[in-house]
Amino acid sequence: MSKNTFSSLAGAIFLIVAIGHVLRLAFKWEVIIGGWQVPMWLSGVAALVAAYLAYEGFRMRKSS
Repeated sequence: MSKNTFSSLAGAIFLIVAIGHVLRLAFKWEVIIGGWQVPMWLSGVAALVAAYLAYEGFRMRKSS
């Protein structure tokens, strides 16, 4: 797998994750893992991190 392909794939995956977290925030979906309710603020942080990683993945593809 070339560097450009890997960067594009990683960027797309992180973009999907970021969109999922934003949708959770917008529609106020509850997530319960092992009886623990995941707080909404955690999805906000995760959305920011995933969006940044998606940006970096697509930026790396362009620079090559």
